[in-house]
Amino acid sequence: MNLLPELPEGVLFVRFREGERVRSGILSEDRRAVHPLEGPGHGTVSLDSVSLLAPVSPGKILAVGLNYRAHALEMGKPLPQEPLLFMKASSALLSPGGTIRLNSMSDQVDFEGEIVLVVGKRASRIRRQDVRKYLYGITIANDVTARDLQRRDVQYTRAKSFDTFCPLGPAILAGGLPESRVIETTVNGVRRQHSRASDMIFDAESLFSFVSHIVTLEPGDVILTGTPSGVGPLSPGDIVEISLEGVGTLSNRVEADSAPSWTGFGET
Repeated sequence: MNLLPELPEGVLFVRFREGERVRSGILSEDRRAVHPLEGPGHGTVSLDSVSLLAPVSPGKILAVGLNYRAHALEMGKPLPQEPLLFMKASSALLSPGGTIRLNSMSDQVDFEGEIVLVVGKRASRIRRQDVRKYLYGITIANDVTARDLQRRDVQYTRAKSFDTFCPLGPAILAGGLPESRVIETTVNGVRRQHSRASDMIFDAESLFSFVSHIVTLEPGDVILTGTPSGVGPLSPGDIVEISLEGVGTLSNRVEADSAPSWTGFGET
């Protein structure tokens, strides 16, 4: 569980590694420096001298499928009557700038740029009108998906949960809501997704309330709110960048997995 500091609405909260220390801070207005919130030396630290980490370490990564009308159509699916909820393994978490590794089990790994709700307080069965009391803010995720395995398995666990399949960050906009913010994904500088959060079928407050009636949400848990149309496959060497108005850009490189491949049951 994360102990998230109380911050003024509108600031950008980050976690970063400085040498051997993991610290938290607030991005400067020009986004070139960090103002640490704790530890020795409360002065300004250059962003070039540290490594940004995922802004939280969620106990639960919950996600919503088919939450943009155009994406449901491109996937050949009917519009959902209620949120389609699934989970990604917390071990799939990846920091900004980290490398997405394509697993040899899959022949098609897709990017999915998404707006993320970050839980600030323990929440269970929360009414829609009370959500803002429990929502810490918003950030960005790439809901990386082994599309061929998703189709084959029917359920989503394997397709969504490979290591490195949940890049998250770079910052949390404290007190932020998706509202009508623009989200955009590029691959190697070419725009592949572009939409507004107002195109969601189920808005942020409705999603948060719905999920809280199923599972108890803890501080630092995250809810991925669905991806716009334009999803597509990734290849080794690609640079995928997801930008969210008011938050920043999540950038990750893609590489083939160099680890030993799965050899099948009954083999050694």
